[in-house]
Amino acid sequence: MLTKHYICPLPFNIMKMKNLSTLLTLAALSTLASCGKLGKSSKGSLPNDGQLHGVSAGNRYSMPKPPGMVYVPPGTFHMGPSDEDINFAFTARNKQVSISGFWMDATEITNMEYRQFVNWVRDSTAAKLMGYVKNADGVDYVDWAKAKTIKWGDKATVEKIDQLILSPENRIFGKKEIDASKLIYHSETFDNKEASKRENQGKSRSQFIVKRDVRIYPDTLVWIRDFAYSYNEPMTKRYFSHPAFDNYPVVGVNWNQATAFCEWRTQYLNTFLASKKRAQESDFRLPTESEWEYAARGGRSQSMFPWGNYYLRNKKGCLLANFKPGRGNYPEDGGFYTVRADAYWPNDFGLYNMAGNVAEWTSSLYYEGGYNFQHDMNPDIRYNAKDSDPPRMKRKVLRGGSWKDVGYFLQTGTRTYEYQDTAKSYIGFRTVIDLPPTQSKGKK
Repeated sequence: MLTKHYICPLPFNIMKMKNLSTLLTLAALSTLASCGKLGKSSKGSLPNDGQLHGVSAGNRYSMPKPPGMVYVPPGTFHMGPSDEDINFAFTARNKQVSISGFWMDATEITNMEYRQFVNWVRDSTAAKLMGYVKNADGVDYVDWAKAKTIKWGDKATVEKIDQLILSPENRIFGKKEIDASKLIYHSETFDNKEASKRENQGKSRSQFIVKRDVRIYPDTLVWIRDFAYSYNEPMTKRYFSHPAFDNYPVVGVNWNQATAFCEWRTQYLNTFLASKKRAQESDFRLPTESEWEYAARGGRSQSMFPWGNYYLRNKKGCLLANFKPGRGNYPEDGGFYTVRADAYWPNDFGLYNMAGNVAEWTSSLYYEGGYNFQHDMNPDIRYNAKDSDPPRMKRKVLRGGSWKDVGYFLQTGTRTYEYQDTAKSYIGFRTVIDLPPTQSKGKK
């Protein structure tokens, strides 16, 4: 028997056709809601269909351009001296290496920026003494909502934080001031380098957690200690505490303190991101020696200085950095001691004072023959020296030269060192962070 197919004429019950269309639309929406977009349901859970869909590490938020930082793109350069090694020390032999991209502070960390760290430690310590804490999982945390209400000039406040105040015999005219030695940052980090060793595989994670307490207030007496028979008392009294020097590079900070600042900056950012339920970001850190040199060259692979070759003056005769010109004409370059962190022209990456002003800490261990065996991809030598280690193991690479150095130390390939527990009036630092470059507007 043939099946009969009935064809309805167009005018036949148009209302029924509309109802059918509505039902089909609702069915389609229901199907989409149950399957979810790109394998996810409307509630964000994975569909139960036995297929591989993947699990995201978090939301799609990415941190915008870090304030005060510039992106240094990946590239290759010739690491080492671009001119004669006048010391004939052969501690830096020319070698081609490649560096991955990173973000770097456009200027050295300033007094104002480091003071934010100092004040955070001061406020958190005072908050604990005043009982402004919250307890979670048996651990006390600072209640910052209450900590921000601390009135430092209030007599009742001073009495509650007496442990932070100078003892009576250390006061001048009885003035109650904060004891700088009591400003201590508690650091807890994971030693990835040690944990990655084959002989340490399978060991407890706790064996690689490094805990230490670091006094973080800058040593202002370095201005006097570094120069015998020289009058520098005004810099000791004013350089870190006076607003006139807010935008000058912080000095008197040793390598341990600079590292603690990086850890605090990381914690400060990630705590905020966690409060917004956003993904955690990479750690702020000191640059490696190779990263620093690559950034200082600004894309000029074999240039002597950040601005190129061969001179310390431009065609008008103006000095291009803050250092010790000639035989000691300190003010000729425009600054007697340090200058503002954003003084002079930046290099081609947008980085200021990669030569002169203050020498800068790096994360790398200073080892004379290190260039001979370092990898050609992100070369680095690190060693987390303990207090009990010999001085030789506490040497960290310094780069860039300073306001009191002659022109040779301003060369991008010149390297020297200082001990990690030593502070100087001519050593500062800047930080880096491993993040991808920011996306241009309108592009995905």
